Amino acid sequence: MANLTDEQRRYLEDVRFAVLATMNPSGTPQQTVMWYYLDGDDLVMNTMRGRKKDRNLLLAPRASACVEDGYRYLTLTGPITLDDDPVSAQVDIARLATRYHGREQAEQMMRDDFSKQERVTLRLAIEGIDAHGFGGDA
Repeated sequence: MANLTDEQRRYLEDVRFAVLATMNPSGTPQQTVMWYYLDGDDLVMNTMRGRKKDRNLLLAPRASACVEDGYRYLTLTGPITLDDDPVSAQVDIARLATRYHGREQAEQMMRDDFSKQERVTLRLAIEGIDAHGFGGDA
């Protein structure tokens, strides 16, 4: 288990986007820009059931996520657990939508789209950290 520094935690708590990389069955990488939030030592994301990343993670539940701001970035690696409990997955997508768009727009997104979808929460347990632009790292 890798330990995030306080500076890295603050960086991840700011609203940014993660690029999630999973492995296609052919062995080629698949990348997706994702909303996320930090929960302890886990990066939490959410997707609609059946998307490429969801299918890839069912076959190979390890991934990396890069959160960048120019030359300052964190690449986080580790195993991912998938939580397809409908109630908790809807709670997580609502939390993410609120984080990225505010309460009012998130409520509309939930009504119009997300509540009608089968959602899956992706929880990346941070085992590895590659940090750049944070004092003292390479």
